[in-house]
This record gives sequence, C-alpha cells and structure tokens, in this order.
Amino acid sequence: MSLYSKLDQTKIPEHVAVIMDGNGRWAKSKGMPRVYGHREGVKRVREITEVCAKIGVKYLTLYAFSTENWSRPAYEVNALMSLLVSTIDKELKTLMKNNVRLETIGDIEKLPEKSYKSLLKGKDLTKNNDRMALVLALNYSGRWDILNALKKIKNNADIEIIDSEIFSNSLSTASYPDPDLLIRTSGEIRLSNYLLWELAYSELYFTDVKWPDFKEENFYEALLDFQNRDRRFGNVKE
Repeated sequence: MSLYSKLDQTKIPEHVAVIMDGNGRWAKSKGMPRVYGHREGVKRVREITEVCAKIGVKYLTLYAFSTENWSRPAYEVNALMSLLVSTIDKELKTLMKNNVRLETIGDIEKLPEKSYKSLLKGKDLTKNNDRMALVLALNYSGRWDILNALKKIKNNADIEIIDSEIFSNSLSTASYPDPDLLIRTSGEIRLSNYLLWELAYSELYFTDVKWPDFKEENFYEALLDFQNRDRRFGNVKE
C-alpha cells in the first residue's frame, strides 16, 4: 500500500524546497561518469514535480545549480548546461499538461546564452499556468541573494527604515511564501548556501537516499515526517 493513503490532506505543505544531492556519487557507485547521475536525476525532477502537482503543493523550489558549482570541472558544468536546455525542451509539454508554471531564482543572465534563452522560452510559455510553480534555483546562492537585496535597498531612496518585510520583498523569492519543508537527499546535513533567509522556520528533512533513487514513496515519507512535526514558529503551545 502506498504511503499516499496515510497523508493528511489538510496538512500538505504549500511550499517544498529541495537540495537534490548525490547525483555524482550515485553514478560513481555504479561505475558511471557523474553526468550519468545528473541525467538520472532529471527523471526524479519530473516524478516529484508531478507528485507535488497531484497532491496540492503550490511551490516546488529545486536547487539546480549554485554559484559555487561553477568551480566544478568544465566538462561537468558544460554537460549540466546542455542537460538543462534539453530537459526544458522535452518537459514543456508535460508542464503544460499539468498546468505547472516554470520560474527561476538566481542570476540566470550569467548562464550560457543557449541555457538562458531556453529558460526564458519555458517561463514565457508556462507563465499563465496556475496549478503549481516549479522554481529552479540557477546560478543561485543565499548569500548572493541577501547581498543583492541589500544593494536594492541601498539604491532605493524611498526606504528610510529597513524591516523584515522590506528585506523579504527585496529578495528574488519575494513572490513566494517561505518554504514549509526543506528536503535534502544523500545524507549531507547542511544548507549549502540555500535559501538562508527563507528557511528560518522551515522544517528540515535529511535522508541518506541519493537523488536519483529518491522516488514518490520517499517523498511521501518526507511529508509524513513533516506532518508529525509540531510547528510553533517560536511560540509555546499549552
């Protein structure tokens, strides 16, 4: 029996963020190049996106490429950029069928031109879809976003007092609610410069399962764990 039947449909998180970790190590364990793991990881992106749309998650944000990932070997970076273009081209029909909107956070203008144009095309074609937003964090880091927000505020002469709302509205994530749940695969227990401001009160779920093996039932396990948490946001419940 699927774990889906155990979910409380009234406690589905509105926003799930994911650090999709372990593609390279998964491939290496099978004697394959790291790029093979990234290709397999794309299949999980499709599966988890469809699951989220089915159960009512409104925002799914995936850490696809960080600002630090540029330091990886050139062949791997080039392969990732090529995979990004081909994946978007292949998945547009699926996004449209599932009424999913493609969005991005991060400095995407610094991506290779072909990747950048492919993203713009996908975002434009799906912009009116309103079932769910699939947000790709590309050339993104939490520190970059925080510094960028501070620059925006500094250059805005109309802002006299900075509060949490003004700061949040200056981030690239301004149009999204903060994540209810963060999932990180592959056994690493750290945030890796991801959504540093937004994750302040998110529930964190870490699993040893590597991303290419993280399937629908694994996602339901994470949701069940989330639904059993007592979220107090700093308050005390008597």
